[in-house]
Amino acid sequence: MKRPMLRLLLLAAAVIALFPAAALADVLKISINDTIHPITVEFIARAVDRAEQMNADALLIELRTPGGLADSTREIIEKIVASRVPVIIYVAPSGARAASAGFFILEAADVAAMAPGTNTGAAHPVLLGGGEPDKVMSEKIENDSAALMRSVVSKRGRNVAVAESAVRESKSFTDQEALKDHLIDVVASSQSDLLKQLDGRNVNRFNGGSVTLHLANDRVDEMEMTVKQQILSYLMDPNVSFILLAVGLLALYVEFNHPGAIAPGVIGAFFVVLAVFALNILPVRYTAVGLILLAFVLFALEAKYASHGLLAVGGIASLTLGGLLLVDGPIPQMRVHLSTALAVSVPLGIITFFLMSIALRARRNKVVTGTQGMIGEVALARTQLAPSGKVFIRGELWDAVSSTPVEAGDQVRVRGVNDLTLEVEPVTVRTPRTTVAS
Repeated sequence: MKRPMLRLLLLAAAVIALFPAAALADVLKISINDTIHPITVEFIARAVDRAEQMNADALLIELRTPGGLADSTREIIEKIVASRVPVIIYVAPSGARAASAGFFILEAADVAAMAPGTNTGAAHPVLLGGGEPDKVMSEKIENDSAALMRSVVSKRGRNVAVAESAVRESKSFTDQEALKDHLIDVVASSQSDLLKQLDGRNVNRFNGGSVTLHLANDRVDEMEMTVKQQILSYLMDPNVSFILLAVGLLALYVEFNHPGAIAPGVIGAFFVVLAVFALNILPVRYTAVGLILLAFVLFALEAKYASHGLLAVGGIASLTLGGLLLVDGPIPQMRVHLSTALAVSVPLGIITFFLMSIALRARRNKVVTGTQGMIGEVALARTQLAPSGKVFIRGELWDAVSSTPVEAGDQVRVRGVNDLTLEVEPVTVRTPRTTVAS
């Protein structure tokens, strides 16, 4: 009688313990504090899938970004509008911004929110490839971006005309201006304030449906990037990619000049592979890669041909220019900074020139050890060399052969070594005596 009662009590306790957890749905949160690139797309896509799997009440994306790549922005918008879970974009904390690509992502959300003291907008498209596009191409790019903005904003029921002005006129908006112009739905001072304001709000979904949010008592679970995503996101910084590429090429250069060192070759290959992987995702100018390779050629030529530093200066200039032009990013944050280019180019040029000079000097220096070190030294003939005999050098007797007859006691100079036989020639050629008949 006691056992069934005990089992019933334990089962009831388990049900009571599990009931609040089942009844309390979660809000999944991720933070984006970076430029918008393919790794950002992967992170947001993973968060959308996770929120759908856990049947979350909402996906909260805390956004801080100066902008990013147009293709990645479009992919993120596709993920947001297709999400079965409502997506809340919150530009925070105070002082943060969601500029350029960030404005597109903000307007694509089911709920667009900003913290006090934040700003957004400045979404005019930038053509990759450098230089000014022609008028027709510029209009095409602008119209395409404006159409994307209209299609997203109109579906969310926000102010289409003002949102489009951020694309065509590069307008920016403070949090209060964005709220007044109906570009965002909420200004919230904190995450908890945001969830309280959204509790009970009816949200129109992109597919035409609607959902009422119940978030006030929800637990917020934050999802971090995987280790792989963190590493790749770090590599997406063009400055990091440029440093890895330059240092990797220097290490390979050292390996080629000192075959068998192994460590420089392994490190160099590893760094170059990492740099190539990152640059393969980023918009790269291959002309800049050529300039970087040209720089190392100029460093090598400076060490070989004394140009009084002109080739070295040309190499540093080529490496710096190659670094500055390496990544064709739409915003300054996605390009190599001048300070980074100079900080890498100048020391690298000096180091490379120094290493090459040492290598060439070592190759030109006369060998002074072993049998090859005897070449050019003077020996003393102990026997007649006609053509072979014995010579005394370095405290030892050596077999020697001379193309010119040498008398015992004469000095000879070593011209070569063949196995254990020295090839010699007289230091001074004897003048044969002539007898004059009287």
